[in-house]
Amino acid sequence: MQEPPDITALLNRARQGEPRALDDFIRLVYSELHRLARAELRRDRDGHTLQPTALVNEAFIRMFSGNTPEFADRAHFLGIASRVMRQVLVDYARMRRRKKRDGGLRTELLANPVVSKPAPDLLEIDQALERLAEEDPRLVTLVEMRFFAGMTAEETAEVRAESVHAIRHDLRYAQARLRQILDGAPAA
Repeated sequence: MQEPPDITALLNRARQGEPRALDDFIRLVYSELHRLARAELRRDRDGHTLQPTALVNEAFIRMFSGNTPEFADRAHFLGIASRVMRQVLVDYARMRRRKKRDGGLRTELLANPVVSKPAPDLLEIDQALERLAEEDPRLVTLVEMRFFAGMTAEETAEVRAESVHAIRHDLRYAQARLRQILDGAPAA
C-alpha cells in the first residue's frame, strides 16, 4: 500500500513552482480537514445542523480564498486549520445565538459529569481561550488542535514534534486553567 504524500514535501514542491504539487496539496488537506471535522462534530453532544462538509468548506474557503497561504509544514498547516475551524464554529454559534436566545452549542472541552453545572457554551469557551492566549498562546493552539480539529494527543505530538506526555500534561493544565477563567478565578 502506497503511503500518502507528505504535506511538507508537497508544500516545498509547490513553492518551487511545480503546478501539480499545489493540486495534490489541496486534495490531501481537504480530505484531512474533512476527517478532522467529522471527529469534531461527532463529539458535539448537543448536535446541530452544521455538517462536516459544511465546516470543511467554510474553513477551506477562509484558508484558501485570495492568496495561497504559506504553510511551513504539516504542523503549521494543522495549527492554522484548527484555528480556522474554531473560528467557523464560533461564528456558527454566534449566528445561532442571534436566531434564538441560547444557541445551544456546548462543548465537551470542559464538561464535568461530577458537577451539576452545565458545560459552558462555545462562545464562553472562545472568550476564555482569548484570555488564555494572553497568558500562553501555545496552550490555545494545543486546545484548538485537540478540541476544534479533533486531533488526538498522539497526532498533536507528532505534528508538533513534542512528546505525547508533554502534550497530555499541557492539555490537562490548559483545561484546568480554562475552568479557572470561566469560574472567574485569578491566575495561579
